[in-house]
Amino acid sequence: MQLRSEAVTAGVARAPHRSLLKADGITDEELKRPLVAVFNSRNDIIPGHNNLDKIAEAVKAGIYMAGGVPFELSTIGVCDGIAMNHDGMHYSLVSREVIADSLECAVQGHAFDALVCIPNCDKIVPGMLLGALRVNIPTVFVSGGPMLAGKRPGGCGPSTDLNTLFDGAAAVQQGSMTAEELKRYEDTACPTCGSCSGLFTANSMNCLCEALGIALPGNGTVPAVYSERIRLAKHAGMKVMELLEQGVCMRDIVNAAAVHNAMECDMAFGGSTNTVLHLTAVAREAGCPITMDDWDAASARTPHLVKLQPSGPRPLSDLYEVGGVPVVMHELAKLGLLDHTAVTCMGPMDDYLASCTKPADGEVCRAHDNPFSPVGALRVLHGNIAPDGAVVKKSAVDPSMMKHTGPARCFDSEEAACAAIYAGEIVSGDVVVIRYEGPKGGPGMREMLTPTSAISGMGLSTSVALITDGRFSGATKGPAVGHVSPEAAAGGPIALVEEGDRVTVDIEGGALTLHVSDDELSRRREAFRLPAPKHDHGVLAKYAKLVSSADKGAYVS
Repeated sequence: MQLRSEAVTAGVARAPHRSLLKADGITDEELKRPLVAVFNSRNDIIPGHNNLDKIAEAVKAGIYMAGGVPFELSTIGVCDGIAMNHDGMHYSLVSREVIADSLECAVQGHAFDALVCIPNCDKIVPGMLLGALRVNIPTVFVSGGPMLAGKRPGGCGPSTDLNTLFDGAAAVQQGSMTAEELKRYEDTACPTCGSCSGLFTANSMNCLCEALGIALPGNGTVPAVYSERIRLAKHAGMKVMELLEQGVCMRDIVNAAAVHNAMECDMAFGGSTNTVLHLTAVAREAGCPITMDDWDAASARTPHLVKLQPSGPRPLSDLYEVGGVPVVMHELAKLGLLDHTAVTCMGPMDDYLASCTKPADGEVCRAHDNPFSPVGALRVLHGNIAPDGAVVKKSAVDPSMMKHTGPARCFDSEEAACAAIYAGEIVSGDVVVIRYEGPKGGPGMREMLTPTSAISGMGLSTSVALITDGRFSGATKGPAVGHVSPEAAAGGPIALVEEGDRVTVDIEGGALTLHVSDDELSRRREAFRLPAPKHDHGVLAKYAKLVSSADKGAYVS
């Protein structure tokens, strides 16, 4: 087997390279082995990442047991929860590209033979996916695992999570919760390390790594604090050595068939709307691009089988207890919705499915013939506000809000919208429009968990809709429509909406309509002038110049 690492370990001319590796403590015997990158996003500030040192040690043990030599490398991470609703959120989506670039630089610069990626939270998972596709060597992903859910006083009622706090802050403002109650949730809702306990963006992406075939079963659902997670990490280290021996690289696994299967799983378990953004970017990097129409078709044909927080009352750990992602995939296979030509790190798809025989429990994961809904949990909307599409998590919307018409309340920033909501200026029937928060306009397409939680906490989630060219946290619930494309900063029609215009959000019908004549829209367009960019230096200015629209995955090229 020809090793890439021989570019730095073999031959007389590589004596300087070997000398540097020996400065790391590497022996002549080890220099004859494959060199494996362990790409880790461990840091002290993100709760989902502060346990990744233990995961990395387990991965390295697995690699060494299987005959490789592991080298741990690091990258950055941004916690979306901590970055929420201030300038820090501009940098979250930007970090996806920084992570992809850093992986490419580190792996290619040192000629590694194989790669194990250890992400956990929102942009870190897709960032590593993009980078791993670029270097295209044998690769396995293993996450740090989800947080356990919090418990309410006395253990009664649904579990709590980070979203409890965002909703609670607005409830305190409204007077329906006391500051003391909020403090109690603050102290208990995030009780362990790990990615936040619902099916939010981080856990959605870690589950999709299983569906894509580049992570072992359990990657998305085994809790962070369970010893099973350490064993899983050791097996991931051993598995990447198997893939290296077989010559199976990242693009051999992540291809059109894998992307199709991931989209099916996403619709079945009702993940974050951010998965549309990230999987679209991943598909493009893999050379099998997908469109909003592809997402719409997946939604139409795929039943909704799993309803976890924020769409339902259950934490992600409940899915773990009944068998995890393999159970969902097994049910989809019964409907003929999976592409069986896909190859997984476990082998051919048929072999993988044959090993996953646990039946759906019927409650946490519904059987294929008794779904929560016959169509997918995410819905793509089009219309004269969003000619290129927009996305809503349909499964998290109250049935009474599947179609809503009301007056537009227009805001050119998240902060302005939040101020109005908290001041009681948004009333039943309104349609809140937040613009200039897209990939270019934000820049960075900030998540809007604070305004959606404020609407919910103020008791308006069944009477007020929200649309934005920004995006939403996976924790968002209610009639919140994001990714409106083209965005306002690109001259999209959302920039032309005026205060008081009638707007219809029709989720069942897949339509987002501004009730203004074409002649009036043309008049407004002629008078429209783009505002100056919000940032003229640094990484945000560079990002704004290079990033594509949300319907294209907000990729940077």
